[in-house]
Amino acid sequence: MVKRKTNPASGAERSGRMAPPASGRVRALLFFVFVVGTSIMTRLFVLQFVGADKWRALAENQQSVSAELVPDRGELYFREGEAMYPAAVNREYPLLYLVPGEIENVAATAEALSGAVGIPSSDIREKCQNLDNRFAPIKKKLTDDEASRVAELGLKGVYLRKEKVRYYPGGSLAGQVVGFVSPGDPGKGDKGRYGLESWLDDLLRGKPGMVEQKRDAGGRWISTDDRVMVPAEEGPDVVLTIDHVIQHEAEEILRDSVEKYAGDGGSIVVMEPSTGRILAMASDPSFDPNEYGKTEDYARFLNPTVSMTYEPGSTMKPITMAIGIDEGKVEPDTAFFDPGSVSISGYTLKNAEGKTYGKTDMYGVLDNSINTGVIHVESLVGNARFADRMSQFGFGQKTGIDLPAELGGNIRNLSDIRRDIQFYTASFGQGITTTPLQLIDAYGALANKGVLMKPRIVEKYVYGDGREEVVEPEEVRPVVSSETAEKMGKMLEDVVLRGHGKRAAVPGYRVGGKTGTAQVAKEGGGGYEDGLSIGSFVGYAPIGDPKFVVLTKVDNPKNVEWAESSAAPMFGSMMKFLLSYAKVEPTEPIPAQK
Repeated sequence: MVKRKTNPASGAERSGRMAPPASGRVRALLFFVFVVGTSIMTRLFVLQFVGADKWRALAENQQSVSAELVPDRGELYFREGEAMYPAAVNREYPLLYLVPGEIENVAATAEALSGAVGIPSSDIREKCQNLDNRFAPIKKKLTDDEASRVAELGLKGVYLRKEKVRYYPGGSLAGQVVGFVSPGDPGKGDKGRYGLESWLDDLLRGKPGMVEQKRDAGGRWISTDDRVMVPAEEGPDVVLTIDHVIQHEAEEILRDSVEKYAGDGGSIVVMEPSTGRILAMASDPSFDPNEYGKTEDYARFLNPTVSMTYEPGSTMKPITMAIGIDEGKVEPDTAFFDPGSVSISGYTLKNAEGKTYGKTDMYGVLDNSINTGVIHVESLVGNARFADRMSQFGFGQKTGIDLPAELGGNIRNLSDIRRDIQFYTASFGQGITTTPLQLIDAYGALANKGVLMKPRIVEKYVYGDGREEVVEPEEVRPVVSSETAEKMGKMLEDVVLRGHGKRAAVPGYRVGGKTGTAQVAKEGGGGYEDGLSIGSFVGYAPIGDPKFVVLTKVDNPKNVEWAESSAAPMFGSMMKFLLSYAKVEPTEPIPAQK
């Protein structure tokens, strides 16, 4: 069989198709390679240049571990003479927690722990429900005995660790001044609540630090030399102006007095007039910051001496008298005839108990607490000037003390100078409100040669590097002349010697001050509450060289009517202690005891 030769060209013609030339296939392949290569190069450019920072950071994050360093909270200290007494400190306590997935017998573990730390076993079993939880806290602040009992059990999945907790060694001592800390937002630690813990929270917290350690792709630490550390800055310690001994005595006197006079509560404030330093700030009822969660009435967390106002009553009369003397309208011996009442705008304003004193002088006006007498002084000064001088004394304004929730009182009744009735009642302390701190600060100006000082409760800040930042005394402004202040000291001394303040006297010392028995305004306005009153006394000693200004107040005493029988004896007890504690030598004869 003879094979026939085939002509390729004629074969192609028979099939009806033309094969592409070799050069066309090459061009197609080259185009494909070009497109793919360009795409890869573009992607590499984006990765290496445009997104370099992003991918570098991702790689570093995969090769390093960082952690925040939490600083210790700054501590608070009372003064105790030249020494210090802890008010709020950081203390280590055992914390009991569970890792539920490691517990072999939940029921048995719960029963054993319940007996060891006094937590209901049902509560413990509930904490064991989530097996993925690596930290289930059971109880904080374990006692040493509780921690020992837990350790002796040797239970799997049960752990103890040390935890720093805020501790208040004085318990309820100055609790409303100090405040407390409680859990804050998740991941942000504890937060200061109320008092100085709140006011100074940002400062006391300090500044967190950071530590970062590099590791290789296998998770092994590369080198401690590559560790990056930014140390935490601890919060500064804060030394208060409050004297631990004086504060303790003030609270003892206050508690005894509130109980003795069946009061609803009360306050005592002690201030150094020349510097504005608050040496004691006590209120009753109070609370223990260590047990703040057990306090049902949250109003107890507030500090009444700065956060609650009241009508001061006759303790305002010396301020009215000081304004009258400083304005040149009266002198201590200026004669006055008391008519017993003043009628104005359809109202009749009378003296306490409806008494009429007839002929007297300005000494007598304060000694006998004559309402019509201070109305007379205010009318001589004039409404506009009286309103200005009251503002100069700081009424209607916050003092600026380093404590939260301070109120400024209310003297809006003095905004309309056409309403004489408002000014007349304000002259004897009704129809306007003040805080105890504002009132003692005003008296402090009379004791400080007429110069108003800013009250302060922080003595100094002590930083971790040993640096100290002392808070210096701050003058606000002169409010009366030194001559007026000297005259007022003698007039207030006369109130204690001959007037309603006799029970505030301290044998051997020149003491001055004024009583006040004020009505309590109805909530929402519209008159006064029947049968409710506030008894107070404000004064200073020794007259001539005052070392201490003291305010005492009893809220709604039920077995005495007038402040001369409640707040005045409180003042006498407090001032007697202060003068003895400060070793102030007597200047007056001490009567022989009978």
